[in-house]
Amino acid sequence: MLGIHELWLFIVSGLLLNVTPGPDTAYIVGRSVQLGWRGGAAAALGVCTGCLVHVFAAAIGLSALLAASSAAFTLVKWAGAAYLCFMGVKMLLSRQPAPAGGVATTAGGAISLRQVFWQGALTNALNPKVALFFLAFLPQFVAADSPHQALAFVLLGLIFIFNGTLWCLGVAAFAARAASRVRQSGRALALLHRALGGLFVYLGVRVALLQAR
Repeated sequence: MLGIHELWLFIVSGLLLNVTPGPDTAYIVGRSVQLGWRGGAAAALGVCTGCLVHVFAAAIGLSALLAASSAAFTLVKWAGAAYLCFMGVKMLLSRQPAPAGGVATTAGGAISLRQVFWQGALTNALNPKVALFFLAFLPQFVAADSPHQALAFVLLGLIFIFNGTLWCLGVAAFAARAASRVRQSGRALALLHRALGGLFVYLGVRVALLQAR
């Protein structure tokens, strides 16, 4: 179908990649502990939406351009690094979030679920490493002579993201349930808020140091 081969291997490989802990998981867990299930779900959906951007980019060839063009790669890299560092520093310098209630207070006001969603989405969408991952991973399961490679990339990407979304929502639910007591502690929430800020800065530095392969 559409030149896709060894679909079972793709699904198994994708599941193993999805369940491997990483920065996305840390972000989802952090927001779940801080804001509860709704915050964790917003973070999970945002992260997966960011992946969706890269799937369509790979399908229409933008990821290939990113891999081939040093200037394009550098532009996206620095844009992503600047965004991540900005968000991290902003969280590190913000006032202590308010405990419980589903929203946290920062120097800029309330953290809405929409903000949590877009932070997760942009973290992935502006990360060229994610683009290169999909560019390297998806073609392994599509025949080189397939006349429908773009559609095959989209289908495989949607399968990967669907499975990943289910896993991330499960992580959010588990973390939110396990951390119900933490959300009652203003001090614990403040430490978590700073930790999330540090995570953003760390990711920004990693993206800045990323080299095209």
